[in-house]
Amino acid sequence: MQPVRWGILSTAKIGRTKVVPGMMKSPLCDVVAVASRDEASARAMAEELGIARAYGSYEALLADPEIEAIYNPLPNHLHVPMTLAAAAAGKHVLCEKPIAVTAGEAEELRQAAAQVLIAEAFMVRHHPQWQRARDIIRSGEIGEPRAIQVAFSYFNVDPGNIRNKADIGGGGLLDIGCYAVVTGRYFFEAEPLRVITLMDRDPAFEVDRTTSALLDFGVGRQLAFTVSTQAVPYQRVQMLGTKGRIEIEIPFNAPPDTPTRIFVDDGSAHGNRSARAIEFPVVDQYQLQGEAFSRAIRGEGSLDYGLDDAVLNMRILDALRQSDTSSAWELV
Repeated sequence: MQPVRWGILSTAKIGRTKVVPGMMKSPLCDVVAVASRDEASARAMAEELGIARAYGSYEALLADPEIEAIYNPLPNHLHVPMTLAAAAAGKHVLCEKPIAVTAGEAEELRQAAAQVLIAEAFMVRHHPQWQRARDIIRSGEIGEPRAIQVAFSYFNVDPGNIRNKADIGGGGLLDIGCYAVVTGRYFFEAEPLRVITLMDRDPAFEVDRTTSALLDFGVGRQLAFTVSTQAVPYQRVQMLGTKGRIEIEIPFNAPPDTPTRIFVDDGSAHGNRSARAIEFPVVDQYQLQGEAFSRAIRGEGSLDYGLDDAVLNMRILDALRQSDTSSAWELV
């Protein structure tokens, strides 16, 4: 397959340190340019990663006729505007999560998505540990799935960090709560019917720093999660069925240089003594994500999660925020 020529919008840390290095490992992804509003910053990233071209504006990169696809890791409030600009330039877009700040804003992408491919960058769905865990659930080994519990946290009190800026889509729910929502949807293979939320907001930043929620997926299936931007760094996914459970040890930031593990437990002994570990060889989930999107561009694979999926995820996030305001269950 002819590699897809990629351009990178901004020198954001997630792109510079994770997504772009992962994509550059692949023969299917040719990262040819990076852009920043600060040309020196673009040149520094280009030199660091070995990218051929650096642009001092996003518009200059979008005007490059050689670029076929854009990776957009800009702050949340710029996801939709710059995705629309890229689509207008005829570029396919892999946009960092969340794809928008609200579901209504995400809906603005529908017309563009009829012309180019647009997808939300949830790299976890490309990792073999997630795919194997879902296969185990489908097989019936853990019985009927009943509950999924997600914990995801880090500590960040930098006032200059975009995650701590309320006016540009900061806060824990949009930054990492979106992963918890995707977890429930991916493993239950269903959409929630109603949600209820509890948020604690930072008094200075005015963003949610700790958010907990309960999502009712119907037929006895529940997703419970807590995410925090001001707690000890930690992440775990537990999935409980009628006959067993699955634990994903590092569900979201799976390392690209060491094996990962999930645990399958029939519950016959406490303290993980009856759990068996399944180890996965080293993979880079960002490489796999870039390859999947590139194949879809070339018509060599399908886009499993497109704009419709991203809009659904945003509707759930909207309902969770509305529940915090209403202090009641909200329908999705």
